[in-house]
Amino acid sequence: MIRLEGITGGIILRILAAGSFSLMSGLMKLAAETGVTAPEMMFYRAIFGLPVVLAWVLMGPGIGAIATRRPLMHLWRCALGVTGILCLFQALTLLPLADATTLGFTAPMFATLLSFLFLKEAVGRHRWLAVVVGFVGVMIVMRPGGDALPAVGVAFALVGAGFSAGVTVTLRHLSKTEHVAAIVFWFFIACAVVGALLLPAFGSLHPPLAFAFLVGAGMAGGVAQLAMTESLRLAPVSAVTPFDYLQIAGAVLFGWLALSVAPSISSLAGAALIIASGLYTAWREQVRRRAVTAPTPPI
Repeated sequence: MIRLEGITGGIILRILAAGSFSLMSGLMKLAAETGVTAPEMMFYRAIFGLPVVLAWVLMGPGIGAIATRRPLMHLWRCALGVTGILCLFQALTLLPLADATTLGFTAPMFATLLSFLFLKEAVGRHRWLAVVVGFVGVMIVMRPGGDALPAVGVAFALVGAGFSAGVTVTLRHLSKTEHVAAIVFWFFIACAVVGALLLPAFGSLHPPLAFAFLVGAGMAGGVAQLAMTESLRLAPVSAVTPFDYLQIAGAVLFGWLALSVAPSISSLAGAALIIASGLYTAWREQVRRRAVTAPTPPI
């Protein structure tokens, strides 16, 4: 069995996560083409991803790692995460795969805004510039005045990204006391429970091929979640974050090959600006943290 260690191992796991997330989104898009709704996507992702998560917990940290000392904080994190994933899956049903994925990567911009508004973090002109550049990229992807994307789909994608940013901000506090196994496990449980409650209203029978897509998507989502979190154990955030944007390339490729949807020039140009904004924000965050944690020179 190959054991991954160090920064190289973290990067390999992050690439695996990006590929798995791309596969999950692509399969969910195929399922949506058969009439599968966003609540169904969330439910089946949780149901078929949970065995993957449990297997990792049992083989790794052990079942005791899912115990929590902060249930109310988990509840808040799950509320944000469930709302965000429902919005992102709804966007997936309304938008081309590549555009839905690209708009989902506006989360770092929203995280900057939320950190400024609620955590009272100092945000310098460099990070504000990155936010502006990112939103210019969003406007280009939306293509106002041209072959515009459905406004409702864009709204769901941006709201979903905003809730994802809220999750990011919340995890800064939750991860200080909670094991990653607990964070991942309880989120999957929340998705399964809320999805089950919504199924009577939004669920229906689908052809076997649709369920095959959902099974594959759920398993890919479980692998992606674990690979992403495990990558952070092996390597610093700044080393692995750039590889997240491979998901956009994966979405473009999947959409082209499996759905016969070639990306437009505006989609590619907007994606480039959003990627640049996200990478610059991550780099400035790393610079800021180094400045804060730098040792004080002797007097």
